Amino acid sequence: MATFLNVFAALFFFSFVVSKGYCQCTTENLQINQQQIGKQVQSKPEWKVAISTGCPCAQLEVKLACDGFQTVEAIDSSVLAKSGGECLVNNGQPIFPNKDFSFTYAWDTSFQFKTLSSQVACS
Repeated sequence: MATFLNVFAALFFFSFVVSKGYCQCTTENLQINQQQIGKQVQSKPEWKVAISTGCPCAQLEVKLACDGFQTVEAIDSSVLAKSGGECLVNNGQPIFPNKDFSFTYAWDTSFQFKTLSSQVACS
């Protein structure tokens, strides 16, 4: 009887999780927020970009559309690697739930990054 109750409880829990969409993370869950941080680099305002998953799963190999992106501030390629019109974030390493990944750049105006792709890793 205890085994039946354990199986029933597990099935109930997983049906609740799946019905709420907790197991379905996509690139649409990635949130990109930017704000000026009040510093100047070569007379240009510095911007902080914060990327979060917006779901309970990690996302890795995050690629952003960055055609036309410019900065006067050097960005380490392990943080943001530009190749053509795409930028690989965090050297392809995971962005974990409840933990923003951030970087800064300096330009006259903010650049509107858009998510191109990612791989979802749920455990």
